[in-house]
Amino acid sequence: MDHKMFCWQCEQAAGGKGCTEVGVCSKDADVAKMQDVLIYLCKGIGFYANENIKKGNKVSQEIGEFFTECVFSTLTNVNFDPQRFVDYIKEGNKVKKELKEKLGNIENVPDGADFIAPETKEEIISLEFGPNLGVMDDETLDMDVRSLREFLIYGIKGMGAYHHHAYVLGKFDEEVANFMYKAMGTTLNRNASVEEYFDLNMEAGKANLKCMELLDAANTGSFGDPEPTQMLITNKKGPFIVVSGHDLRDLGDLLEQTKDKGINIYTHGEMLPCNAYPGLKKYPHLIGNYGGAWQDQQKEFDSLPGAILMTSNCMMKPRDNYKDRIFTSSIVGWPEVTHIETINGKKDFTPVIEKALELGGFNEDEAEKRIPMGFGKNALLSNAGAIVDAVKAGDIKHFFLIGGCDGARPGRNYFTEFAQKTPKDTAILTLACGKFRFNKLDLGTVAGFPRILDCGQCNDTYTAIQVALALSKAFDCGVNELPLSFIITWYEQKAVAVLQTLLYLGIRDIYLGPTLPAFVTPNVLQVLVDKFNIKPVSTPDDDLKTILG
Repeated sequence: MDHKMFCWQCEQAAGGKGCTEVGVCSKDADVAKMQDVLIYLCKGIGFYANENIKKGNKVSQEIGEFFTECVFSTLTNVNFDPQRFVDYIKEGNKVKKELKEKLGNIENVPDGADFIAPETKEEIISLEFGPNLGVMDDETLDMDVRSLREFLIYGIKGMGAYHHHAYVLGKFDEEVANFMYKAMGTTLNRNASVEEYFDLNMEAGKANLKCMELLDAANTGSFGDPEPTQMLITNKKGPFIVVSGHDLRDLGDLLEQTKDKGINIYTHGEMLPCNAYPGLKKYPHLIGNYGGAWQDQQKEFDSLPGAILMTSNCMMKPRDNYKDRIFTSSIVGWPEVTHIETINGKKDFTPVIEKALELGGFNEDEAEKRIPMGFGKNALLSNAGAIVDAVKAGDIKHFFLIGGCDGARPGRNYFTEFAQKTPKDTAILTLACGKFRFNKLDLGTVAGFPRILDCGQCNDTYTAIQVALALSKAFDCGVNELPLSFIITWYEQKAVAVLQTLLYLGIRDIYLGPTLPAFVTPNVLQVLVDKFNIKPVSTPDDDLKTILG
């Protein structure tokens, strides 16, 4: 390769093809190379872990958690800190050696499985690209095979995010970890076919469904079932901390450490749904949500007189004038930004708290405004009878799931316009940060429910699936026969994992946008069209006309 890097894993890949000099996400070529090396190392770890499992040897939960953390760390807008990747690579070498020694001598070891990485930044970034290292590792590799291989790897990264959020709350699943080992190990097989990779992508959808169920159980088991809530979206006077990302454990710990300190806590981005969990909203200083989706954070944080805690993706390059008041924890990292370490299973958020008190916060209260949210699985299913009756009576004609990842690329106003143009006798289920395109609009009510029903984070696609299954049972029909349409906005790899799950479940007629993934070749796209009738979004008017006939 004659370019510095190659990455096409997110929706905003440069030119719709791939980032080759620096990532649109601000990932530089050195970090991109270190991530490639870590994923290469994980492929070998996956192979040896899977071989141990086949032989009856148990792979420890500690290895499962480490492997999960490694793949999660390479997800878009998560970790940009070179030293953290050096640390992962050093530990990865140890883990691979341990698994290999436990297994003993075996035959048919694929090229690359034995790879042991150098352990300094300089040596790592000087490694030559070759077979199994990097996306464009072999120009002779069939592009459809490469497409489905990367589809699989990106789904594993997304699943890794969900699995990590679950196990920090005490829910680790051995089957999920074992699938990730098998799938990553398979990507070393230079002879794996299109058919094998397609089947593995469907199996990834099945594993991710289990992973989302696991995370739902972890979240609700720790903090209760989300409940409909009128959430504050305006600012209150006083010191504050804005918490962004996805990690409920970090927010819960921070709330406990800040109680009675006179500090308000605001959620941001995909932390917004936390305002509906009883175990979190019991803290009166969790007062609401600040700002919008992740891609607006630089301008939203620029002059913010408070501290910011990033608990996972999505982090953008911090501007210099707020670098001293933004903190990272868990997986997320940025050079020269203070990281809150986990020591003996706990985190001390004192530096964040002290910075919030030092800055003083907002000088006055804004005029209060609230929006409805908190329509999780339990809230919706407990009203299933009323929803079914409303559909039978013709009061609700159609459901739209409009959600997924938001982003900065022009064209995402499609999702705002689509929501605005949906008929008044329809309901909108929404989740993830895609909701910020329209969640503050007043679209009224339908059959006594808000027309916009906020189901939660991106993993709460599990909620939408359970609602769809409940409706299909009530109407004695398949999910694809329901008056329900999926309008998915994607950006990064968790959205890939969710798409794999929807395809595994046989969901058809999904509208995907604002652009199709750069890693999906025309042939792979045609298979998805033929099997699932997946469609790129066009215009809100044309798509609504097609959906509603």
